[in-house]
This record gives sequence, structure tokens and C-alpha cells, in this order.
Amino acid sequence: MGSPCHIHLFSFRAMGSPCRLHLYAEAEAQARRAARRVMEDARGIEARYSRYRPDSLLSAINRAAAEGGAVEVDEETAALLDYAETCHRESGGLFDISSGILREAWDFQSGKLPAQARIDALLPRVGWDKLAWRRPRLAFGRPGMQLDFGGIGKEYAADRAAALCLDLGIASGLADFGGDIRVIGPHPGGEPWRIGVQHPREPEGLLASIALRQGGLASSGDYERCIVAGGRRYGHILNPFTGWPAEGLAAVCVTAPQCLIAGSACTIAMLKGREGPAWLEDLGLPHVWMDTEGRQGGVYADPKDP
Repeated sequence: MGSPCHIHLFSFRAMGSPCRLHLYAEAEAQARRAARRVMEDARGIEARYSRYRPDSLLSAINRAAAEGGAVEVDEETAALLDYAETCHRESGGLFDISSGILREAWDFQSGKLPAQARIDALLPRVGWDKLAWRRPRLAFGRPGMQLDFGGIGKEYAADRAAALCLDLGIASGLADFGGDIRVIGPHPGGEPWRIGVQHPREPEGLLASIALRQGGLASSGDYERCIVAGGRRYGHILNPFTGWPAEGLAAVCVTAPQCLIAGSACTIAMLKGREGPAWLEDLGLPHVWMDTEGRQGGVYADPKDP
């Protein structure tokens, strides 16, 4: 029989978010080795896909986009673009990684709504349908566009963290990347991880407490970054067709075999508004939700194995 496993906690920052690893290992050295590898990988993903770093791959792509040019990408980036294209298609165009340019109109720290004219000026530069994507070549049909992997980056990194830990012999643990969660494996005795989902209107309250033995979990809502004006709350998830925030839902939490799927499904549900829960149910994705009127619901169970 081996030595008993102990839990080891590691905290770090990556992709603009606080990150935590909860790793069970017989020896602290094994846990530290896995944590170090995860941190290196997460920071590598940030270095490649951060829109804030002029030396990132994403910045190089966006320089080509600004000119209406073209660029060839590596296999990892191609896989992310394929996934973004699938999300765009399955969401009816609501999930669009070219919509990040709308942030030029929306400053959620200002507390002020943008002028409609400012939004209208940006909308012609939004739209996956304005791109030509044929592996490995990405071409921009209109100058002045931008791409943003912010809607899938942390979730992708969380899934990679779990895979790296499993490869290094960590079979029980959890990766939490700014609230985007991937379970590596249940507690050593088989007990699930219990994850609290923040209530969108009560900062100290919980919308739900979810037991998870496997898979990923992501949450989204109108409470994370928002502007309150005229008694109305405007969240940070922007509709690429209108340039205005999604309406109808205050919060959604989704579980799925991968955190990447949970995160994108969460965003799409928010964008679909009151139709979002039914869309998630049709997909068979476990979820909980609350709308802006305070009504709550959900269909929850452990996600199936990948």
C-alpha cells in the first residue's frame, strides 16, 4: 500500500485572473512538480493569446486584421479557431470572437453607457462571416477587425491543466482558473468536489452548490463587470449583432465534460437570454440559471465522461 495522499494548494496569477490548484499527492515534491508545469503552461497560453501583449501571437494576428490582410497559424491556434467557428455556427452567430472590438465603446469602469453612434461605427468590423478561415490560413475581408480569445482562453488552459496533472500522476484534484473549473479527479475516497456558484444579486450568497466528480464547470452573469444606469444593469457579455449587452438572464452555470465546452455554452446561453436554458437542456448540458426577474431553474447532474 502507498502512503496516504495529502492535499496541496497552489495559488498564482495567469490570464488576468487568480488561479488555484488543489492537488492530492503522496509526496509534496510530486504536487509541486505538477503545479510548476501547470503554471508554466498557463503563462505560455497567456503569452501566446493575450490581447494586452504586443509580442503575442494574437497581437500579430490582429496586426494583420487591422490591414485586412492574412496570416498562417500553428496547429494549436488552428484548433482554437476551429472551435470558435463551431461555436459561431451552433449559436447562430451569437458567439463571435471578432466582437471584442466592441470594448472600444464599452468602458465598464466608467459607469457610463456609450453613445449609439460609437457602437454603430464599430459593428461593421464585427462578424466571423467577414473572415476566410481555411487551415492554416486566416484572412480578413475587412480592415480594422480584431480577434479575442478571451471567451475560451482560461477554459482551454484549465482543461490543459487537468491533462498535465494526470500525465504527471495526479489523479485527484481540481484546477480553478478565475472561476473556470476543471476537475482532475474526485477526492481520493471518491467524494465529489462541492463548488459554490455565486448568487448574481447577493454578493455573499450562493445560487447553487454543485457536486462534481469529473468534467468542467463555468459560470457567467451580468454581475461580473457591469454598468448600472437608469435603474437597469448592463453586463459585459455583448451581442455581436446589436453591440449591446445580453438581456434576460442574470446568471448561468454550466457543467460539461470539458471546461471549454462549459464556458462557451455558458456565454451562448447568456446571449440567448430567456431562450438560453431551453437551448442548454436540448444539448443535454447540466446547468442552473437565474433570470433578471429573479426566477431560477436548472437541470443538474454530473457531466458524462469525455
